[in-house]
Amino acid sequence: MTAAFSTGYLADRFGAHRLLVVCTIVQGAALATYCSASSALTFTLVACVAVGAQGGQRTAQATLLALHFTGPGRVAVRARLRVVTNVFVGAGSAAATTALAAGTATGYVIAMLAASVLVLASVVPLRGLPSPEPATLDTPASGGPAGGVARSPLRDFRYLGISALYGILTIQFGLLTVGMPLWVTLHTHAPATTVGLLLVLNTVLVAVFQVPAARLVTDVRAAGRTVIVSSGFLVLTCVFYAAAGPLPAGLAVAVLVLALLAASAAEVLSEAGAWSLAFELADARNAGAYQGVSQTGLAAGTMLAPAVVTGTAIAHGTPGWLVLAAMFLAAGAGTHRLARARVTA
Repeated sequence: MTAAFSTGYLADRFGAHRLLVVCTIVQGAALATYCSASSALTFTLVACVAVGAQGGQRTAQATLLALHFTGPGRVAVRARLRVVTNVFVGAGSAAATTALAAGTATGYVIAMLAASVLVLASVVPLRGLPSPEPATLDTPASGGPAGGVARSPLRDFRYLGISALYGILTIQFGLLTVGMPLWVTLHTHAPATTVGLLLVLNTVLVAVFQVPAARLVTDVRAAGRTVIVSSGFLVLTCVFYAAAGPLPAGLAVAVLVLALLAASAAEVLSEAGAWSLAFELADARNAGAYQGVSQTGLAAGTMLAPAVVTGTAIAHGTPGWLVLAAMFLAAGAGTHRLARARVTA
């Protein structure tokens, strides 16, 4: 959270391009340093550096998109980047099974060093990115204030509210990576292999439908509508997961697949809407600080997700799932309302 927030202000001061290169180098070096971690303390310190660098990367990347592109084009580019990310996360996960199958220290070291080299190699094309055109930097975003001094996002309560609600909606990713595996293996009759099936299905669906979903978002109000629709799909997701609990294995798998389909629809729609709001409601003269606030919401949701999901659905079953459903619906409705609100000076 600290890195995501502070990188935004540093990007405005020193340039998002430079910050992205620095954060990428730090992350690549941290991945290699994992190999020398000989204690829990050392491992934790290295992890803090690696995760902090990743948070800085996300803010710097979002800032570059805000500066280089305008209107729906920003969301379209962000969607394509997410597809690429998902595909290569899947490829990396598949490659990592080689190290897991070997189960040796040498195998793990080779895997981590290979990841480090790939991350560091990505700095080469990053160095060739052009600087944003000055005219782009001088033009406020469509939802931001025009003229005068650049506005601080910490005084933009509409933007702060949307970013906080985005953090709540981000808990859906913990639902997929933490809640679903625990629920399937501990509270349903579905075979444990269903977890892998659902994760692969989600990766494919997001890769196929993220770009089309981004085309639905044409302005701020459309983004708000997209987010509230996504919260409706999240409600269905929670209901389907809860319903799968007492069912026999075959029916449980079928209902879990329905839950995954709803979750994937929610994911592509909520991200498209959230990206548009984060870009369009920001003041482009202070792009880094605004994107830093938005990314802080994502970081907060990611941090809280495991505790929230396990403390509700996994600990209390159906009542917990209904609590999560109500939380997602409230976050979607709040975002929709803020997106429709008039901008005050």
